Amino acid sequence: MKKLTHSTSLECRPERVKRIEGLTYKEAGVDIRKASSFKKSIKALVRQSFRPEVLKDIGGFGSFFSFPKNKYKNPVLVSSSDGVGTKLKIAILANKHDTVGIDAVGMNVNDILCTGAEPLFFLDYIASGKLEPKVLYDVVKGINDGCIQAGCSLIGGETAEMPGMYNEGDYDVAGFCVGVMERKNIIDGSKIEVGDVVIGLESNGLHSNGFSLVRKVFSEKELKKYASELLRPTRIYVKPVLSLLANLRTRELANSIRGIAHITGGAFYDKIARILPQNVNARIYKDSWVVPGIFRLIQDKGNIPDKEMYHTFNMGIGMVLIAEPKSKKEIISRLSKFNLKSRVIGEIVKGKKQVEIV
Repeated sequence: MKKLTHSTSLECRPERVKRIEGLTYKEAGVDIRKASSFKKSIKALVRQSFRPEVLKDIGGFGSFFSFPKNKYKNPVLVSSSDGVGTKLKIAILANKHDTVGIDAVGMNVNDILCTGAEPLFFLDYIASGKLEPKVLYDVVKGINDGCIQAGCSLIGGETAEMPGMYNEGDYDVAGFCVGVMERKNIIDGSKIEVGDVVIGLESNGLHSNGFSLVRKVFSEKELKKYASELLRPTRIYVKPVLSLLANLRTRELANSIRGIAHITGGAFYDKIARILPQNVNARIYKDSWVVPGIFRLIQDKGNIPDKEMYHTFNMGIGMVLIAEPKSKKEIISRLSKFNLKSRVIGEIVKGKKQVEIV
């Protein structure tokens, strides 16, 4: 029987394969030596954020963190993963890269803070089309600064050079954090009830949400003009809120904070609703604080309805605490000691797990 062969097999027609001599990974667009040099250059920098539990420098196959088990009776680990989003486009346009790393940390640590957890460590992911050491150093410096603000350690990450995946000059930043708390102290909103107050904590501008809409509203020239305002980094609330929780737990107000929401994507409508029980609404009084000018500028320039603004942007309130009325004065007073302005911006009423903005 005649043996059949595939007429287009490369094995049968080697003359069709053009051999490329001497091609290297560097010529393909990935410079391993430059990446290795960059990683060495940031070792001393990231040590500044190390807590005592960190056992090794960055650069190994894994990151080592000794869990502080003696501090907890029934510990629960809490984790989060998030990125900076298209705010990076503004950073690239303005050639200012030293604050977006703070955003990467803030988006994560503020999220786990909503449960009452203390952040322990953070890992980053930075991807670019071509490794630009000065840009990436500024980004990592921002990440490290954010970790110091949050009291957690930058213990590792990934720097990926991916030509063809990103346009020249573009990069992406994301991160992952792990925190810990006592199981009995978990804050999940389940105890929220009618009559509780909503306390708003001042934001530091737009933080890291709504930038796809911002880039639709403003021209490139206008984005450059307002870059310093748009690039203000996400406020990290970890130290003032954890201090507040610790102090309240030593008093009769131990369980007075019943819910915490980080006002990010989906803003007031989605993020506050997430922590409400089924039988209540959160009523927010939008005239109870002064909305920063940048939000009014965006709204007027884009002719954006109020509801869309409060569903997209933080409008000057980066986090809310839902608490018993009797604790509101002490909460506001204690937060002020961290130069963090806060005020009552709403109340909990009967409803169906919705947010009303009036």
